[in-house]
Amino acid sequence: MMQFKEILERSAFGVCNYLGEKIGISSSRVRLYFIYASFVTLGSPIIVYLFTAFWLNLRTYIRRKKNHWLWE
Repeated sequence: MMQFKEILERSAFGVCNYLGEKIGISSSRVRLYFIYASFVTLGSPIIVYLFTAFWLNLRTYIRRKKNHWLWE
């Protein structure tokens, strides 16, 4: 049975995991920083989070298309 944390991490676009890998810290710490910053700034980091999620999905889509064109 999957834990709630694993389900949340899989469905949360992987933004915190991506940022954690780039910065070199754990994804749970990045997630906490997003939560703390959201409380302090009344939710504006949520916009940054959604923009980053969109950018990561777009980048993945473009890479898939590029690899698909190479094999045709």
